[in-house]
Amino acid sequence: MSKKKPVKTALRRRSRAERSVPRDRYRSEILDALNSAGAPLTAQELAARLEIKGGERRALEAALAALERAGEVVQNRAGALLVAKRIALLAGRVEGHPDGHGFLEPDDGGARVFLPPAEMREVIHGDRAAVRVSSRDSRGRPQGTIVEVLERGNRRIVGRLHAGHGVLFLVPEDRRIAHDIVVPPAEVGRAKAGQVVTVDLIAQPSRHAQPIGRVAEVLGHYADPGMEIEIAVRKFELPHQFSKRALAAAHALPDEVRSEDLHGRKDLRELHFVTIDGETARDFDDAVFCRREGKGFRLWVAIADVSHYVRHGDALDVEARERGTSVYFPRRVIPMLPEKLSNGLCSLNPQADRLAMACEMEITPSGEVSGYKFYPAVIRSHARLTYTEAWERLSSKTAKEHLAVLYDVFKVLLGQRERRGAIDFETVETRMLFDARGKIEKIVAEPRNDAHRLIEECMLAANVCAGN
Repeated sequence: MSKKKPVKTALRRRSRAERSVPRDRYRSEILDALNSAGAPLTAQELAARLEIKGGERRALEAALAALERAGEVVQNRAGALLVAKRIALLAGRVEGHPDGHGFLEPDDGGARVFLPPAEMREVIHGDRAAVRVSSRDSRGRPQGTIVEVLERGNRRIVGRLHAGHGVLFLVPEDRRIAHDIVVPPAEVGRAKAGQVVTVDLIAQPSRHAQPIGRVAEVLGHYADPGMEIEIAVRKFELPHQFSKRALAAAHALPDEVRSEDLHGRKDLRELHFVTIDGETARDFDDAVFCRREGKGFRLWVAIADVSHYVRHGDALDVEARERGTSVYFPRRVIPMLPEKLSNGLCSLNPQADRLAMACEMEITPSGEVSGYKFYPAVIRSHARLTYTEAWERLSSKTAKEHLAVLYDVFKVLLGQRERRGAIDFETVETRMLFDARGKIEKIVAEPRNDAHRLIEECMLAANVCAGN
């Protein structure tokens, strides 16, 4: 009689259930039934105990999938179900270590559990597992035994392909993954030993077998220019390719601001807004303008109005939520939105009409904000300045009137903030210089000047107004 394989059964059930009905149905009934049973139950026995038949079985499977994923219910070696807390199991995420051992970071925030190398054979860094604390190690830390793998974390792994004893295997770039991944001849494709590749796992590790992978992507040779970035993107699983739906949504947008987009917006295109950013900035999120009014000032801070183009729940919004932020590498950016938006419609490029949200503030001669209002607007940036350019003009007294007034309002805003007892945290930013092959030649300190602080004060003032 063949033995059941509980882990694979559990993972298959999750896959089916994820396509099923809402997963919170039957949750409490399942836990009550397992707690009162006095012994582990198979899925069939549980269904019979709850008198669930026919189409309702899918709802039961969905609820079991959610409970197993959360680590509240586990399977024993025979494939029967039981409540994790009743057998003192901890659910959490596996954290690998380059030396081969690992730790379980419990979901409940408790002390992490040491996993010796023998226990790490069947899991990979990033997996979720249910662990029983079995002893204490030599340092007095709780030491655990893996009872069940709840969820596999790594789908695609980047590393360098090696050959040894007639076998090709991948050595992962992430040193927290201690396994070498065997790549059978039929799964190598055009990849060659020595190249950097990504592999998809087609067989997960077990206590007696290494993981097996299929080459998914050949990135090139280790010394190729830019390879460090390609590796980092995949090592940290950064989304770097937009979905077809997101690209189609971006493609459907206009290339420029249209007249119908201006409805309900205040026209500020005649004001001499400028952007002031670093030398390597590729997109421009904010622009500023200030003019004198009597002894005081009127200051505008405009932020690109992304919400006009990205609607809640649409394909672009889903993509942006998944990414969370744009990621800036030396000489490369992985944007949060497709380029048509990130470098186009949602970037306040010079001499281009752009939709924005504006904060208009009245500033007293002593630097207090005496009034403010927010509204949708259309603006036109009249110049793209770098911090260096802006400071050269300000320090040499050659700045045009609108830039000089910005400097004046900066000084009164700063003075007011200092009188309130605000603390400045001065940090040193750095810039990387590269050789012709794209390799880092040196890292130099990026000098700060009052142009940096000017933008910071304007943004702080607008943020305080938003907070109020």
